[in-house]
Amino acid sequence: MERQFPRLEVNLPHLRENMEKIVTNCGQCGIQVCGVIKGCSGLPEVAELFRQAGCAELGSSRIEQIIACREAGIPGPYLLLRIPMISELEDVVQWCDTSLQSDLTVLDALEAACCRLDQTHRVIVMVDLGDLREGFWNRDEMVNACVYVEKNLPHVHLAGVGVNLGCYGSIQPTSDKMNSLLTIAHHVEARIGRQLEIVSGGASSSYTLVHWGSMPQGINHLRIGETALNARDLQIDWGIRNMGLHMDGFVLKGEVLEVRTKPSYPVGQIAIDAFGRRPTYVDRGNRKRCIVGFGRADVGDLERLMPHDPGVTVLGGSSDHCILDIEDCPRNLKAGDIMSFTLSYSNMLYATGRPDVALKFIKT
Repeated sequence: MERQFPRLEVNLPHLRENMEKIVTNCGQCGIQVCGVIKGCSGLPEVAELFRQAGCAELGSSRIEQIIACREAGIPGPYLLLRIPMISELEDVVQWCDTSLQSDLTVLDALEAACCRLDQTHRVIVMVDLGDLREGFWNRDEMVNACVYVEKNLPHVHLAGVGVNLGCYGSIQPTSDKMNSLLTIAHHVEARIGRQLEIVSGGASSSYTLVHWGSMPQGINHLRIGETALNARDLQIDWGIRNMGLHMDGFVLKGEVLEVRTKPSYPVGQIAIDAFGRRPTYVDRGNRKRCIVGFGRADVGDLERLMPHDPGVTVLGGSSDHCILDIEDCPRNLKAGDIMSFTLSYSNMLYATGRPDVALKFIKT
């Protein structure tokens, strides 16, 4: 059967406008953009659009997504964003042009894989500037690792250095952080006797510095996905105004299953929910509520959804049900009605990876 709902509607013109604006603004700062497609589970339609919008390369954390895009005829180059496992290095060399790296053992194994396949591979060596995800922590060790790649790994090309901020430790990219990265890049260049091609200043959160006009000169590469895909993090969560980016690139539509007035506080002894959590509830008396036919298995954190109907609050749900308070909604909702939601990044990541969430591409 062809599923109608839940359905994810992908507005391709709006996604293209977002990425074109980002590419233009970054270009004015001497920055090339890697269009990151992992947030939409590597949809080839979005990958093709990003290339058309001017992205210099495409990036994903999953080799399977890169393979799918290549097999769909979407030209590279491709950057592997998650530091690779040793067990997948031959696939990395075969399918990816460049990868992020942060471990000498892996780099040695990458050289061996390149030798076996008689190929070369580009790397961006990562430094950790406080977000505590991947990267060398000691600056001297970082520089020495770059020199080691340059002088001892003939099949591995040191393309540049990079940093990640804001993804784990919630550390905000700042001009000081970028200048620290530039200082490391200059030390590497002095040791290897040539200029690095790439100084990669981070992901979507680093675009704030471009928007504010405070990105230091010399950062020439950003890895941007969310800001183009749904543009919510910076405009809603960060509260940044005047970015001019569409937030309806991905809209989720779901069908109402039940409408009924019920107590707002569960009745009985409260234990844990289906996910092992102990939620808290507010007793607001009897309230009109509805259930929509998708759940955490489809979109992850239901509470991050933004209903398009006014007066609607997402209360929560289970694997397959989304429960909404609609007491103050002016629409007289009933079973069979369709409701629309703007997604957060995590919602989009879940929904695009579900085979039972229908996809509809809006092309005009």
